[in-house]
Amino acid sequence: MEQRHLGRTGLRVSRIGLGTLTWGRDTDEHDAADLLKTFWEAGGNLVDTADVYGDGEAEYLLGQLMEGLVPRRDLVISTKAGSVREPDRRFDGSRSHLLPALDASLARLGTDYVDVWHVHGYDPRTPLDETLQALDLAVSSGRARYAGVSNFCGWQLAKAATWQLSVPGIRTRLASTQMEYSLLQRGVEREVLPAALDLGVGLLPSSPLGRGVLTGKYRGGTPADSRGGSEHLAPFVAPYLDDTASGIVEAVTTAADGLAVTALQVALAWVRDRPGVVAPIVGARNAQQLTAALSVEALSLPDEICRALDDVSAPVHHYPDDVSISGTEADYRYWEPQIR
Repeated sequence: MEQRHLGRTGLRVSRIGLGTLTWGRDTDEHDAADLLKTFWEAGGNLVDTADVYGDGEAEYLLGQLMEGLVPRRDLVISTKAGSVREPDRRFDGSRSHLLPALDASLARLGTDYVDVWHVHGYDPRTPLDETLQALDLAVSSGRARYAGVSNFCGWQLAKAATWQLSVPGIRTRLASTQMEYSLLQRGVEREVLPAALDLGVGLLPSSPLGRGVLTGKYRGGTPADSRGGSEHLAPFVAPYLDDTASGIVEAVTTAADGLAVTALQVALAWVRDRPGVVAPIVGARNAQQLTAALSVEALSLPDEICRALDDVSAPVHHYPDDVSISGTEADYRYWEPQIR
């Protein structure tokens, strides 16, 4: 599998990553072992997890598999910390939470370090410099090799990445940001992706298959064995089962038929080759699904197909992203003299 640099760093990762969101909950030890072995044998090395996946069971299971199945040195382990289940907050970015959480992750993973450590989300209650200092401490102590963020909006990512670049040699450059990105969710193109490209932060798209919807499996209804048919994951899939999404899925299916490939391959190849993307994170349910996703390695979409998919899935961006849209420039020319 082809490898890419993670942002503006020397770390190279496979251009498809393996996600572990369901490990220890819906994915048992046997299936997880098959997934990891299949991924490794295909040349994949980036495995993404988090301290809250399966209440820590995903990290523990990955650690167990690294002991006897896949050598630790062959993997790039990415994990996240900061997500909390509290009634009045979603994220805790304080040093008092993040650093003990990292130590707990290392214990579950059975390793001395993680390759990439992400803050799981922006915490408005904690000063950003405190959160970023936790990343610096993790890297300077050797507990993490690289650092990144997840679920930061555009201004939050730009502020964090600029802060880390302001004192070269002392602060830890942000290597990556993990955000949802697919043909069904292109919101990162508004501000996050431009900031990441400008500041040298690599994008790791989560849910690159639109939470499974872009595979076309939901075109005739909701399969009982799918995430949409699962009681606890159905609300996760539901937002992408509307008419707008259906139109995009039909376009992907049409493109796949014309190329004699699958809708999964088309959707994954599209996001994999977007500017700024390093490695989409694929959360397969079993080795068969993962093998289907990994088969995209040999596929590059023709330019005309990419343009057609871009058009059919284009998000609506208005001012200030596009000041050339009808009316905007005229409005500005009218109001600008009045402001003066």
